[in-house]
Amino acid sequence: MIRIRSATSADARQLAELRWEFRAGREAPVETHDAFVRRCTGWMRHELPEGSPWQAWVAVTGNAIVGQAWLRTIEKIPNPVGEPERHAYLSNLYVKPAERGGTGTRLVEAALEWSRAHGIDRVVLWPTNRSVTLYLRHGFTHAGDVMELKL
Repeated sequence: MIRIRSATSADARQLAELRWEFRAGREAPVETHDAFVRRCTGWMRHELPEGSPWQAWVAVTGNAIVGQAWLRTIEKIPNPVGEPERHAYLSNLYVKPAERGGTGTRLVEAALEWSRAHGIDRVVLWPTNRSVTLYLRHGFTHAGDVMELKL
């Protein structure tokens, strides 16, 4: 049974490993695995504590993290005409291939639920070719390389 929960800084190493798997599986890396995981782990530990503009969710089975999704809030400059002033960038949605089949959907739903609860007006992302249909099912529109969802 896979459960979805908020990520913590204690998850950083496993999340960095997943990030390596996700990105190095798509393009040739320009740094070694160990150097990247070390650098990424440090970055993630710094960005995961409460109060950071980044939020992350993990898919967990047993003690293993098998998927993740990250969301960064983007504050707009104050606007006197009543436009919403909070957007978000959804990134790094990745689920290990053996755990796919609904797990990515659950991670996206967790991020969108959080976004609605926190007054986010619009979510933007850059999808992979494979993930476009997932985001379309959640109401995102697709124009060029960017997808967005007006909440």
